[in-house]
Amino acid sequence: MKALSLALAALLALAAGTPAALADARAVAQDPLSARTRDGIEARFRHLMELANRRDADAVRAMFWQSPSALLVAKSAIPSEGDWAGFWGDAAIGQKLRDIAASGPLVLEPDFSRLKVVGLTREVAESYAPVTITVSYAGQDGTPKPFLMIITWKKIAKDWKIASEVILPVPARPAGKG
Repeated sequence: MKALSLALAALLALAAGTPAALADARAVAQDPLSARTRDGIEARFRHLMELANRRDADAVRAMFWQSPSALLVAKSAIPSEGDWAGFWGDAAIGQKLRDIAASGPLVLEPDFSRLKVVGLTREVAESYAPVTITVSYAGQDGTPKPFLMIITWKKIAKDWKIASEVILPVPARPAGKG
């Protein structure tokens, strides 16, 4: 049935004749994850947002891959690290999450309508979502601001863990630019 659906998607793309439609059909055909698996990762992302909004740093940390190679890119409170930095491994990620949760207001409002999950391999996936974040950490003033959240998920045993989470601030548009 899946093969028939993929063939139909490719046929429709050919009939449409557009490069974008062809690229979309190829992407669907090449995604190594089932729709059920992608839905499961989407559910994990939603759970991550719930835990973050509860400021449950330990539960969020538990969603990360327990490896020195796990990465969180976030706002830094240490000037020598720059404004944003990478925090590698369980201890550094755990400390960063606890610091952020303890800093004051923390509200993450993802645009779930734009959440996208794709499989890179059968054991690695990536999710992307625009997220409005309100936080008072490391000099941030608690004003809601737009970010992009890009997460690489790694399948560990039967569970999907966060291998890397990049929280990328979206710069303000210059005045007069649309």
